Amino acid sequence: MRNKTILPLLVLMLLSVAVIAGPKPPKFKALVLTERGGGHEGFVVAALEWLNAFADKNNFEITVINDAKNLDETYLSNYKVFIQLNFPPYTWSEKSMAAFTKYIEEGRGGWVGFHHATLLGEFDGYPMWNWFSDFMGGIRFKNYIAPRASGTVHVEQKKHPVMKGLPASFVIPDDEWYTFNKNPRPNVKVLATVDESSYQPPSDIKMGDHPVIWVNEKMKARNVYFLIGHHANLLKSEEFKKMFANAILWAAANKGDNIKL
Repeated sequence: MRNKTILPLLVLMLLSVAVIAGPKPPKFKALVLTERGGGHEGFVVAALEWLNAFADKNNFEITVINDAKNLDETYLSNYKVFIQLNFPPYTWSEKSMAAFTKYIEEGRGGWVGFHHATLLGEFDGYPMWNWFSDFMGGIRFKNYIAPRASGTVHVEQKKHPVMKGLPASFVIPDDEWYTFNKNPRPNVKVLATVDESSYQPPSDIKMGDHPVIWVNEKMKARNVYFLIGHHANLLKSEEFKKMFANAILWAAANKGDNIKL
């Protein structure tokens, strides 16, 4: 009889402790900047769906915004990592550009950028953001494969955390492969390149040596840029999702943080 009384009490005590403890606080917060509508909407929808699931699984919190005009130092200080999910380096206010520059140069958080982040030049009446061009290796956008093509990516830096668990080469489907006025390689650390001879369908729009994933180690912030990021089919690629996951956790982790790949 006594055991029958004790068991419900123990269950009640355990439930009480669980209620008091509550959910675990997030390990970190990530800011996701993205543009909606247009040709990239499919990718954005698929990427945000994946991001929400990945954040839940890894106990971090995401905030999604659709313009950069109101960013300032105080706002950015809330976030360990800034994910520039298909948003160009223009339409930013002077205040937001200054805040972002400080965030990157002083290592106040990490950065993961995709595709449109290198749409550098004079677009839609906006001037070139020269600092961002330097951040991306001193490049200017030149051309792209508008109809899209699949291409084989070769990993150069197999030991870099962003490339952890990736095969030596893999196919990225249905992307707009950008070309630039010059190669960023002298100014950045290239993690991977695309084999232009592997494009399907074939294309005459080529660079030769064609970096597609790189980091700028001159900045205090951990940062990585992915040239890819156009079509929703990317989120069917296990290699793309692995790189994205690695990049977020690596960029968010400062020395001593309890964030592991």
